[in-house]
Amino acid sequence: MDDYLRHLRTERQYSPHTLAACRRDLARVVRWCAAQGITAWAALDEGRLRAHVAQLHRQGLSGRSLQRHLSSLRGLLGYLVRLGQLPANVAQGLRAPRSGRSLPKVLDYEQILKLLAAVADKSGEAAPAGHGRRTAAALAARDRAMFELLYASGLRLAELVAVDVGHLGREALLTVRGKGRKERTVPVGRAAMAAIAHWRTLRPALAASGCEALFVSRRGTRLSARAVQSRLKYWARRAGLEVNVTPHMLRHSFASHLLESSGDLRAVQELLGHADISTTQVYTHLDFQHLAQVYDGAHPRARRNK
Repeated sequence: MDDYLRHLRTERQYSPHTLAACRRDLARVVRWCAAQGITAWAALDEGRLRAHVAQLHRQGLSGRSLQRHLSSLRGLLGYLVRLGQLPANVAQGLRAPRSGRSLPKVLDYEQILKLLAAVADKSGEAAPAGHGRRTAAALAARDRAMFELLYASGLRLAELVAVDVGHLGREALLTVRGKGRKERTVPVGRAAMAAIAHWRTLRPALAASGCEALFVSRRGTRLSARAVQSRLKYWARRAGLEVNVTPHMLRHSFASHLLESSGDLRAVQELLGHADISTTQVYTHLDFQHLAQVYDGAHPRARRNK
């Protein structure tokens, strides 16, 4: 198991979050094997694994969690098959019970504008007097550039914090590495480019020598994912948004608004970096839900008596 996880980290370059989830899933399998008296992966068979999955389902594990659990196990057993240590992957044919797919949460365009306006109020071109106030204005300019970029290009949080100064040129195109280290090039809108340009004039006062990250912390080092989440929550409260705003919600909003305007599912798939278009199709359900709400509220034969 440890060899497989090292393979995922060094050769497949999985993210720490994905590796941690995989480790938890496999550790659960190891504990179950120990309880069953199974001492080698070769002793596993499909029948026993079906009983294991059924037991987890009875314990309340959701279909989605079971799918991830089985995916981790299939990956390990497939790795052992490739090494010649197993004759076949006995988990290959197992499927988790289906579960209802929850729709992604998005902000409407008015909420996006409120969020960006709240940050813009503190990141104006003229920096206030005093070192502390200048730093606050610079951080606000940084935050506005980050939020504009998340919404303009539909980036994942990990992709955002990995952006370096040299990644973005004058042509308003940004190349990022997504899941599985796959590269894609995304356009950056004019508003985001303007916000980034303003932040870059202030960045040298904060950035440590040799730091290549576009978005840096108060200490001058690359900004962490957790810090981005914290700053977004802070500005959402300042904007009076009564929802738990996350970086991924801005990505969902980007996809939903783009699909609503263009209707081009394939283009949205490419911009998001989804390997399978079925992942992108969830936004069509979201768009239909919005249309249904409009219909229910506007059509005279759909209105309920009050």
